[in-house]
Amino acid sequence: MLREVYINKISAFLPNDPIDNENIEKVLGQVGDRPSRARRIILKSNKIINRYYAIDPKTRKATHTNTQLTAQAIRGLQKDGLDLDSVDVLACGTTLPDQLMPNHAIMVHGELGCEPLEVVSTAGICLSGITALKYAYTSIKSGDADVAIATGSENSSAIMRAENFTPEIQSSVEMLEKNQEIAFEKDFLRWMLSDGAGAMALSAKPNETSLCLKIDKIFSISYANVLDTCMYGGCEKLEDGSLKGWGQYTPQEWLNKSIFSLKQDVKLLNDNIVEYTVAKPLTQMLEKKMFKPEEIDWFLPHYSSNYFRDEVYKKMIKAGCDIPQEKWFTNLSSKGNTGSASIYIMLEELFNSNKVKKGDKLLCYIPESGRFSTAFMLLEAV
Repeated sequence: MLREVYINKISAFLPNDPIDNENIEKVLGQVGDRPSRARRIILKSNKIINRYYAIDPKTRKATHTNTQLTAQAIRGLQKDGLDLDSVDVLACGTTLPDQLMPNHAIMVHGELGCEPLEVVSTAGICLSGITALKYAYTSIKSGDADVAIATGSENSSAIMRAENFTPEIQSSVEMLEKNQEIAFEKDFLRWMLSDGAGAMALSAKPNETSLCLKIDKIFSISYANVLDTCMYGGCEKLEDGSLKGWGQYTPQEWLNKSIFSLKQDVKLLNDNIVEYTVAKPLTQMLEKKMFKPEEIDWFLPHYSSNYFRDEVYKKMIKAGCDIPQEKWFTNLSSKGNTGSASIYIMLEELFNSNKVKKGDKLLCYIPESGRFSTAFMLLEAV
């Protein structure tokens, strides 16, 4: 018999003090002999005001690894009374683990030092956090586990430091000034991505004396059969759309070709991201009667830039899913884009704000441009 699954506790960890727009370059470092001309243009569009970095702003030394960020978020669950030794499953998602192997979740388990348990690491970009959550969810729903922890985390600053870039990025500024949609170049990502981790404790029992969130549905779908790769790293995209992985290059080529930097096929992104991560999946969900838009009290969208907000809403209307923007909740401006951790960090803030009332229904939206996939999660406050 399948069981109900509840998110009993949510924790978030953001390293160090928030960094405002004027101090980003001081912390990440300046590329070349002058400040970035693209910074102000990008920040004006994305509307991010503060973000967090696992970097000491004075010494510019790393203060946390991705593993440590994740472990800190999990330890936040202990403050609410969770016994880590009672956990049966640990599922961790991230875009950029600290190492190629062992996997990220194994390293988190080692950092925590809790009792032996099942450990799973999910790969991907923004969806890796929600796929980790779905693994934890299905483990409890099936009866294989009684208590599970899921996490999403990013330590993007580790590859966003000035030392990892060359002055060549300034050459794209003129294009950026003419067309604000020319997004996600190397320099663009420096003003977009930030660090943080989130963790959720799940079980088959609701909280006895406090609010919790019942997971009604986690729906995810990939359109990789239709579209080429859009966001990628550790490889090079060839003219025919295929990828040539890092193992097929020499160490010198890793440097010369920036094989390990994050890259984006800008035209492919702008032509398809909202259509394939909003309109098409929502249309499918509504055809299957998974939810009724008019019953949604909170919509939590993970988008990388405020620039996409109105475009998301237009595609929602196209799909017949009109959820007015006054019902939307996002903390992109204050917490930045933390990738796979974003939905955790959003839910943590909203859940602990006392704004969510018993009976409220929440719809979470998590897109990924890697090769165009998306996820939606339906929750109910109980």
